[in-house]
Amino acid sequence: MPRRTVVKLATVTAVVAGSVLAVAPTAHADLVTHCIGTGGAVTVPNDLLVPAGKSCSLTGTTITGNVTVAAGGNLVVTGGRVSGEVRVAADGYLDATDTSVDGQVVLAAGGYGIFLKDAQTGTVTVRPKGSATIDSFLFAEESTIAGHVNVSAGEVRLDRGTQVQRNLSSTGTYYTDVHDSFVDGTLSVLNSATGSVVCGSAVRGRATFAGNLGGVQLGPNGVLDSCASGGYWGADVSITSTTGGVTVDDTIINGQLTVTSNNPVAQVAANNRIRGGVTGDQATATANRAARVVNPDREEAGEQRADLRRTSAEQAASAAGAARL
Repeated sequence: MPRRTVVKLATVTAVVAGSVLAVAPTAHADLVTHCIGTGGAVTVPNDLLVPAGKSCSLTGTTITGNVTVAAGGNLVVTGGRVSGEVRVAADGYLDATDTSVDGQVVLAAGGYGIFLKDAQTGTVTVRPKGSATIDSFLFAEESTIAGHVNVSAGEVRLDRGTQVQRNLSSTGTYYTDVHDSFVDGTLSVLNSATGSVVCGSAVRGRATFAGNLGGVQLGPNGVLDSCASGGYWGADVSITSTTGGVTVDDTIINGQLTVTSNNPVAQVAANNRIRGGVTGDQATATANRAARVVNPDREEAGEQRADLRRTSAEQAASAAGAARL
């Protein structure tokens, strides 16, 4: 089970009451379907709006236009199809399961979060938090993102076979983790408050980790999270200016590994296969393994840190959706 936890999410349960798909004209006399409550296997022949502070739960619904979730609104779609894009306003929430979105998905500054499971979307963007008090999240499981992922706030976890067909760019998030997933372009994680973990995943392009405060863990045997295997990197990997610890274990890099200006220095295990060699300051593999044996306080601290994130993304997001609905 994943060990990085979203501690902010509630475990409250609730039920969506009522069933209303109301149609109202806009200022341009076009039709917009307002969804409050639940809807079934129907086709919405225009744009759809979830009004501010309202909740909408759709099953098997096809939306031929764009979707807007207004401030404080919640949209849960299961087995659906959106021909356009989905935009979620501040404090808004999107849960898409077994659903395809042909266009982009955008979470505004201060948006509550996005949860994708067995979903297909275009580019996914999470805007910077700015002055908002809400920390956003993006969780994706078994999903395909046919574009870029650009995230600038909150908690990020790609898991269970998720595919990003372009680049993944993360700046200023709480953490950005990639488990058992594939990034077909470049990967960039900058200035993350509690670091980044990449395990059991493949990244085709160049990878850059810089300025991360909580550490960077590539592969198993690190202190941030538990995982069974390392991963494959198709180009150079750079990990610089990182505090909290850097570990690289059981990993194949078809390029050069650069580890500079990290405090403490990176621990690069002997079981890695790094085609271009390692440049920068690193602890030897022997020192790395010895430290893990003779410093139980460090191991205990690592376990305590990992325990703070023990709940899986799926459980956390499901609880969040239930609580908000």
